[in-house]
Amino acid sequence: MALDSQNDMSLTRKAMKAELLDAETELRLAHAWRDDRDEAALHRLINAYMRLAISMAARFRRYGAPMNDLVQEAGLGLMKAADKFDPDRGVRFSTYAVWWIKASIQDYVMRNWSMVRTGSTSSQKSLFFNMRRVQAQLERTAAAQGAQLDRHQLHQLIASEVGVPLRDVEMMDGRLSGGDFSLNATQSTEDEGREWIDALEDQGAQAAELVEDRHDRAQLREWLLLAMNDLPERERFIVRERKLRDTPRTLENLGEELGLSKERIRQLEAAAFQKMRKSLETRAREVQTFFA
Repeated sequence: MALDSQNDMSLTRKAMKAELLDAETELRLAHAWRDDRDEAALHRLINAYMRLAISMAARFRRYGAPMNDLVQEAGLGLMKAADKFDPDRGVRFSTYAVWWIKASIQDYVMRNWSMVRTGSTSSQKSLFFNMRRVQAQLERTAAAQGAQLDRHQLHQLIASEVGVPLRDVEMMDGRLSGGDFSLNATQSTEDEGREWIDALEDQGAQAAELVEDRHDRAQLREWLLLAMNDLPERERFIVRERKLRDTPRTLENLGEELGLSKERIRQLEAAAFQKMRKSLETRAREVQTFFA
């Protein structure tokens, strides 16, 4: 932590010592980067406005993010601004860069606020950064008028003030009211208390289901063997080579071995399946999917 503070101070001092660009110099550097991809001009432009990026990053420290990370994100926003800036529009670079710096920092804060994505739409972003401020203003106004707002009324007023749907306000209030917690945390203060993860339902197959599945598979295997044993030897051989091998043999390959045409092998295979189907239908209908 002390090292981070030293780095923050060093970076801030360096930024404060950077040159202040007049409008003419700024315009010349922006043209040099846009038209000639002059990296020296870009570097000078970025360094000159790094103090702006650091100043904006400092405003977001209350969200709990490390200052170094905030400054890094602000710097990325500043570089994006420099890359997209059009010097022919008649706008100062600092005015244009503010939007990109702010957007970059806000995206970082929202990505790291919680393991659960806090929001990505413009209304959700507006709520995340303005909800508590607007809520405090509304509560002060109501208190001055001698009124008392319940939670639903407060949510409705916030939605109206910020210009977002009520459901977004309710969702964001829940997200901001509590942080993440570990599933390995104990449910009580006792040393050997039950962990929250123990209360989650096991999504895997239960013991009874596994036993039932093994029984069904064994029964199906037995029925198939009985049905195959009822087939003539040649048809049983064709079914085994076509369906039970890791690499099934082709009709043409079997025809060459048995001295038959591909069409005759196909007919014998179809006839074998028909006989097995009739045999199995007397035992269980679910095994018919084997022949689908």
